[in-house]
Amino acid sequence: MMRFKEEKDAKKEAFRKYLDSSGVLDALTKVLVALYEQNDKPSSALEFVQQKLGGPSVSEYENLQAEMSDLQTKYDDLLAKHQETCKELEELKNSHNTTSTKEAIDGEPPKDEL
Repeated sequence: MMRFKEEKDAKKEAFRKYLDSSGVLDALTKVLVALYEQNDKPSSALEFVQQKLGGPSVSEYENLQAEMSDLQTKYDDLLAKHQETCKELEELKNSHNTTSTKEAIDGEPPKDEL
């Protein structure tokens, strides 16, 4: 039982050292101090912390989500058009190869079909 507690404490200490060495503790401390020093406390402490850590606000996030959705739609449309164009190109290549093969067999150039 005592060994389990020691292992758990060792894991906690290792994690604390990891947070400290990576700068997370310092960043969180600075943000919490800034929140504490605010005369007019924000309505959303979580949003304040997110903004101070470099994250977007809720409205910015929603705008980014909408923009991403629009861009995904445009991407899907362009991809479909690209695939259609590739298919048309392949059909033209096949048509040209068939025409060239016929010309080689007949010995005559193909008549313009336009």
